[in-house]
Amino acid sequence: MAYDRTKPFNDLPHLPPLSEVENDVEVLKKLVTASRALAAVNSTIQRLPNPHMLVNTIALQEARTSTAIENIFTTEDALYKAVSDTLQEERATPATKEVLKYREALWTGHKLISDKGTIDLESVIGIFRQIKDSSAGLRAPQSLTVINRGDSEFRQGEVIYTPPRGAGVLEALMDNLLEYMNDDEKYPTDPLLKMCLAHYQFEAIHPFSDGNGRTGRILNLLYLVNKGLLTQPVLYLSKYIILNKDDYYYNLGVVTQRKSWKAWILYMLEAVEKTSFLTIRLIDNILNQMETTLAYAKTNIKWYNKEVNELIFSQPYIKPKLIGDLLKISSRTTLTKYFVELTNERILVPVKDGKELYYINSDLVNILEN
Repeated sequence: MAYDRTKPFNDLPHLPPLSEVENDVEVLKKLVTASRALAAVNSTIQRLPNPHMLVNTIALQEARTSTAIENIFTTEDALYKAVSDTLQEERATPATKEVLKYREALWTGHKLISDKGTIDLESVIGIFRQIKDSSAGLRAPQSLTVINRGDSEFRQGEVIYTPPRGAGVLEALMDNLLEYMNDDEKYPTDPLLKMCLAHYQFEAIHPFSDGNGRTGRILNLLYLVNKGLLTQPVLYLSKYIILNKDDYYYNLGVVTQRKSWKAWILYMLEAVEKTSFLTIRLIDNILNQMETTLAYAKTNIKWYNKEVNELIFSQPYIKPKLIGDLLKISSRTTLTKYFVELTNERILVPVKDGKELYYINSDLVNILEN
C-alpha cells in the first residue's frame, strides 16, 4: 500500500528494522570508520584540563547551529555577550534566548541521564520542556499536527508528513523506542548504529507539538554519552546537518515512504565521522592556542597563571568580574590594572557596547568561527 503523507503514520513500524540493514557490508564498513573517528574525539576531549570549558565554546556552537536548522538565527556577537553577562541574557533577542535554552536543555538532559544511568520518557520530556520553556508533554491524541513545506520551498504549505496520533499511540511508540535504546541484551546492535536508527524513529514519532528536531539532536549526543562513546556531549553534529540539510530531510523521507534505511544510516554515519574530525580540529586548535597564550602571558604578566588562562579560553567574551572572582580580587583598581595588562599584551581586546565593556579573546573567536 502506498504511503499517504496526509494521513497519520500510525503504521510506523517498531524498532528494530529488518536485520539485513545491520549486516550490510557498506554499512558495516562505514560503521568502523565512524566509530574510530568518534573514539578519536573522545581521546581528544580527555586532553582538556577541564572538559566543562567546552560548554561555552563547542557546545554553544552546536546549540547555535541546531537552532539555525529550525530557521532560528542569532549572531555570534549577541550570543557571546548573553553568555558572559546575565543582564545581556535578560535583554537578549528571542532567537538568542532560543539558543541559550538549547544549551541549557543539553546540560539539563546530561545531568538527568547521568543521574539515572538510562534515557527514560521523563528525561526526554524534561529536555523538550527546557528547549520550549513549557510545561507541556507528549502531543494530545486529537492534535492535528502536520509538517508542511516551508515558505521558501516550491509548493509551500503542502503537507509532507503527518506523524502518528491517537489514544495511546505515541506512548506505545515511545516505549518501544526507549526500550530499543536502553536494552542492549534484547537489542544487541552497535550503539552508534542504534543512534542512527533511533534518531529517525524519534523524528517520525514527532512526540511533541514543536521542538522535535532540537530535542532529537540533543538525544543523539546524550545517547552517545550514555553508552560511553563520548565523555561529554560536545560533538558538533548539527554543523554537518545544516551544511547537508536537503539530504537530511530527503533521507528521512525515504525511510518513511520506502522503508529504505541504508541511505539514511550512511548519511548519519558520515555525519558522525565528518563531525568528529571537525570537533577534533576545534579542540586541538583551542589547546594549541591555550598553550601558546599561557607561555607568552606568563613571560610578560607576573600574576598570569594556568587557571586564568583556562578561564579566558572557557568563553569568547570575558567580563572583569570573572577573573576578579577567580583571583579573589576585591580592589577595582587592581582589577582595572590587570585588564590593562591583558589588553596591552593583546591577550584580550576591549569592546564597548553602550555602557557595557567586554573583553574579547579574539584568538578563540577566530578558532570557533573558521
